[in-house]
Amino acid sequence: MIIKRALGWVFYASEEPFYFDPEKCGKWMYFTSDAKFAEQLCREAVEQNIVKEAKHTDPMMKKPNLLCCFYLNIDDMQGHKKVIQFFLDHNLISRTKTGKLKKISFKLDRQTEKGEYGSDYVAKLDLSNFLDLTTGKWII
Repeated sequence: MIIKRALGWVFYASEEPFYFDPEKCGKWMYFTSDAKFAEQLCREAVEQNIVKEAKHTDPMMKKPNLLCCFYLNIDDMQGHKKVIQFFLDHNLISRTKTGKLKKISFKLDRQTEKGEYGSDYVAKLDLSNFLDLTTGKWII
């Protein structure tokens, strides 16, 4: 595994060659305040071949919350299933008061580059495309 620090991030990448299409590349995200947990998640996701690349906010930036990103192309349906299962296995998806899974979304890098945040952001793919949010069962 290749690990690099740059621009306020810690990157974890597979040593195997991989390619992300700039028009299709995006990430599933998870926020935590625990730097060791962020490192563990990103390392594990790459080591277990869940994703070829992951990153988290560099703890040296002293931010209260660290963002973890798990990268793949939007059309990689098997890859999405692996990431979602990884999230489920690590209890990374919050639930509503009624017990439903929260509808987390996949965000394209192009959307981030265009400054699409908050109400300006519209997900092209989210958890409900893969799981029944009430039962947690796979629908694809």
